[in-house]
Amino acid sequence: MDPDALSKAFVEHYYSTFDTNRSGLANLYQDSSMLTFEGQKIQGSQNIVAKLTSLPFQQCKHIITTVDCQPSGPAGGMLVFVSGNLQLAGEQHALRFSQAIFGTEVAY
Repeated sequence: MDPDALSKAFVEHYYSTFDTNRSGLANLYQDSSMLTFEGQKIQGSQNIVAKLTSLPFQQCKHIITTVDCQPSGPAGGMLVFVSGNLQLAGEQHALRFSQAIFGTEVAY
């Protein structure tokens, strides 16, 4: 599959799941996965999902503006950089966000 198409499909799935069922993200992470969020390092699927589900908002909508990918490493890894807007329920103005995601072919 084309790396650009693969990364866009993953990003659509990831943020759709984040917006509707954050606990459903657990199967996208492994025990060795690491999330760095505002300087805090969180490792492991369960810990990452616990952090994401504890964020101080219930409803949100990610509006993706860019998805850039770069194949990386001999094991079929891919580095994906995402940017866009995050609209929180009840807020008039969207927040800008960016996220870098590294995955191996096991993840996709």
